[in-house]
Amino acid sequence: MAVSTRPARPTPRRALTAPVDVSVLVPAKDEAGNLALFVELCDAMIRAQSARYEVLVVDDGSADGSWALLQELATRYPFLRPVRHRAQRGIAEALRTGYLHAQGQVLVFYPADLQFKPEDIPSLVGPILAGDSDMVTGFKQGKYEKAFVSRIYNGLSRTLFHIPVRDLNNVKAYRREIMASLPMRPDFHRYMIVMAAAQGFTVTEVPIPLYPRHSGRSKFGLSRIPVGVLDMLAVWFELRFGQKPLLAFGMLGAALFAVGVLAGVGALVWLLISGQGQRWVWTVIQTTLILGSVFFATGLLGEQIAQQRAEVRELRRELDDVATTQQEAIDASQSTDASSATGMASHHNSDAAGR
Repeated sequence: MAVSTRPARPTPRRALTAPVDVSVLVPAKDEAGNLALFVELCDAMIRAQSARYEVLVVDDGSADGSWALLQELATRYPFLRPVRHRAQRGIAEALRTGYLHAQGQVLVFYPADLQFKPEDIPSLVGPILAGDSDMVTGFKQGKYEKAFVSRIYNGLSRTLFHIPVRDLNNVKAYRREIMASLPMRPDFHRYMIVMAAAQGFTVTEVPIPLYPRHSGRSKFGLSRIPVGVLDMLAVWFELRFGQKPLLAFGMLGAALFAVGVLAGVGALVWLLISGQGQRWVWTVIQTTLILGSVFFATGLLGEQIAQQRAEVRELRRELDDVATTQQEAIDASQSTDASSATGMASHHNSDAAGR
């Protein structure tokens, strides 16, 4: 399963009365029974914070009236910004959509099922706003149904990736640039911590209470286990050999080719000495030579693909720089226009007072 990247698009921005510090990204699929209470709890949390929040709920193709409810809630809560997928795309796509619409420099991945309460969001955000960490993940506190599977998954992940956190797939907060640097792939959110740590971002962990679902049922079953294991191996291969595929395929191909050559030389020597040949030996020799050549050729092809991906990443960085520069120019222009308007209004008021 290859990890693909694509150039980042400039983030859509929307004029607000004040800048946003934190954007809470909430993927929601058929969560109509939870959304009203979730947004109400978000409102209580935001009122108690000095940081400025927005909540982006991404309706991922819900069929239970979630979108109509979100539109109604948005008229009552100014911080709420509903976004919609007309068909289900998955959590990873929902987070990407939320990121493209978000304005905060700190992003928070939080589900809408109320197994995690909004009152705990500041615990995730605090270390980032204080400059102590680039990414903060929650460690589940409490009993839950898939605890055994989760322990196996996290144990394998720690063994493969050497990440010193106990819960890789949980609620998390992270700087905006982390999302901008991640590859676009299905279920990438499960390995955000791994990929962020591999790029040098700092990761910390805080305990987060886990509660029973308020309404509805879990969308994930046992069928997700083999998918998760395959994704884990794909991410491991990407991090280990993604930049230099010839290191994996080329070395394996060269080893097989060498085995075939040595076996062939040994078989010839034995034939000359004893006058007897072994047909199965020649079959093994042919197989190793062919496979070795194929693996080595695959490594060379992989190197060409890696070079193209490196160029795409460079273009992506350049596009991000251009988008940032354009946004800064727009912000500066708006600030100048606002200052000019204020100055003109003050001058007009002074003239009126003088008359």
